[in-house]
Order: sequence, then structure tokens, then C-alpha cells
Amino acid sequence: MTPGSSSAVRVEGNGSALGVVRARKEEAKAFTDGVPRDTGPGAPHRALIAPLALPAVVASAAVAALVVLNRFSPYVAGTYPICPSYALTGLYCPGCGALRALHDLTHLNLAGAWDMNPLTVLAIPLVVGYWVGWVRRRATGRARQWLAPPWALHALLALVVVFTVARNIPALAPWLAP
Repeated sequence: MTPGSSSAVRVEGNGSALGVVRARKEEAKAFTDGVPRDTGPGAPHRALIAPLALPAVVASAAVAALVVLNRFSPYVAGTYPICPSYALTGLYCPGCGALRALHDLTHLNLAGAWDMNPLTVLAIPLVVGYWVGWVRRRATGRARQWLAPPWALHALLALVVVFTVARNIPALAPWLAP
């Protein structure tokens, strides 16, 4: 039903014009752009919880993965599968050592994490910051204010490529290889 349709009007009292106007105003409040709006008890809470459900699921999955990673060490052979890029080419990809880096971070060993994959250690604050921004946008209902400029995406891609090449140079292996 749309606001103002005759079959949706509830008439108050003896069907006076004032009763019809009140009923139509009440009905119009329950609609926004033709979409019914929840006006019952607890509606403000549901309106805040619903947009935050997806970020909460993502955060829960990340925490669960970190708990598993904390419990089962990637340093033990056979615990996790080998990197497919390394298995096929013998070269370290940008993600090689990321599981070990995250494992070390769950044990608060920043130096060990840096030795395994410095790119992962640098990316974690950025990923957490992006997640916080996502939660804020979902909670306030605002759209994203800006997108990353193309040069920033190109610079990120160049950084990953340079990191990948550098970690496979034998002279830099003591610092960059996992």
C-alpha cells in the first residue's frame, strides 16, 4: 500500500474529515519513499543493529581465524598447506609468510612477524582503520565520502610488485624472505 490509498486509511471516530486526515498522516509517517518503516517498540535499536550485523560477522570471522592461528602454529610442517605460488614457481609471493606473521602477532612477537612478512605487518593497521571507517559509515548511514584516487591504487600495486621482486633477490633474502 502507498500513503493516501483509500483502502489503507483507518478512519477515526465517525469518519469525519479530521479523522481521515489524521489517519493519512499516521500512515505517511510509516513510509519513506514508498518503503515501510519500522515504527514499533525497539525500532531505533533494530535500525542501528541491522547495518552493523555484517561488520560484526566480518570481525567475528577475523577473530576466530586469529584464535585458530594462535592455537595451531604455521611453523609446524603440515599444519597448513604450502603456498601454491611457491610450490609452482619456487618464488615467494607477497603473501608468503603472512600466516606466520599473524601467528607471531597473536603472540605479541612484532619482530618475528616483521621477519616473516613486513608487508602484512604494515597492512594490518590500514585494514583495521578501513574496518572502523566501514562501521562508522554503516552506523551513521552515510555513504563513502571519497574513493581512493587512481594514483594511490597504482602506487599500492607498484609497492606489492617491488616487494615481491625484492624478497626474491638472494642478497635481500635475509631481510625480506620468509
